[in-house]
Amino acid sequence: MSDKLKVGILGGTGMVGQRFISLLENHPWFEVVTIAASPRSAGKTYEEAIGDRWKMQTPMPEAVKKIVVKDVSNVEDVIADVDFVFSAVDMTKEEIKAIEEKYAKAEIPVVSNNSAHRWTPDVPMIVPEINAAHADVIEYQRKRLGTKRGFIAVKPNCSIQSYAPVLTAWKDFEPTQVVVSTYQAISGAGKTFKDWPEMVENVIPYIGGEEEKSEKEPLRLWGKIENGVIVPETAPLITSQCIRVPVLNGHTASVFVNLGKKATKEQLIEKMVNFSGEPQKLGLPSAPKQFIQYLEEDNRPQVKLDVDFENGMGISIGRLREDTLFDWKFVGLSHNTVRGAAGGAVLCAELLKAKGYIDKK
Repeated sequence: MSDKLKVGILGGTGMVGQRFISLLENHPWFEVVTIAASPRSAGKTYEEAIGDRWKMQTPMPEAVKKIVVKDVSNVEDVIADVDFVFSAVDMTKEEIKAIEEKYAKAEIPVVSNNSAHRWTPDVPMIVPEINAAHADVIEYQRKRLGTKRGFIAVKPNCSIQSYAPVLTAWKDFEPTQVVVSTYQAISGAGKTFKDWPEMVENVIPYIGGEEEKSEKEPLRLWGKIENGVIVPETAPLITSQCIRVPVLNGHTASVFVNLGKKATKEQLIEKMVNFSGEPQKLGLPSAPKQFIQYLEEDNRPQVKLDVDFENGMGISIGRLREDTLFDWKFVGLSHNTVRGAAGGAVLCAELLKAKGYIDKK
């Protein structure tokens, strides 16, 4: 009998669901035992349901091939054998809100990659190195839901991962204004070049909803729990543009920052490379040993060279220099489907297990 926690993947046939399954292969704490998806996939083996749509660069794990996919809307059936679930369902925001709350009320912790509950006031939105303490809001959420085990936790948008950690590391220097342009990979839309041939040699200067997330979600990460809800910070002021570029994996950010307190380049780099949090202290299985690396070369970070830093869980920063209009500018890079999506959610679940919020039924 395995001591591992038994995991279900909601929306296991999509790109993020596939990334969950590939990341959880041989995980020391978690074991995928249940996969749920839409009714059209239900009743098929996972291998049959995916067919030729496996999008990961590593092979489909043998352990999941024969798992019979369940209908995600049949909650009692899905939760029969699981201790908690990861959610990557592809539905409308209102449908996602409803289905995730249904699982939570059935006493199953839900760790979600979706955006639907990111602004539910008592749902923690966690980057484990930045705001692990926000897990404390779960006790208030459970009171609202009337649950003992069940709750929802979410991870933030993939677009903020390549710059919000840096701004957090620079907190002592009081960032006041930030201008960021993100250059986002097509896997962020759940696509490959085979699915989306019009993205080859193309740039699309619009990604629906992304700019608002890029500007507002960091403020929630830096917020405080007051009266049982998370109250976002009001500064720094962030403005953004988000652009889709012909890259498979990896979101790049070009960032300009004004600081309330003067800092030298050496001080800023030192704060970045030494920045760590609860995952590093606790030695969580998916935690990068170094969260942020700084690259001195003028032509780094690059997607091809740096996107897999720390197995895709680290952030790469380069080109930090003084600016003529702002105080400083830099370029950041993060892996959007690992750190920015499934990997970030797995690390969040590891943190919640370590803190006692997720356990065996």
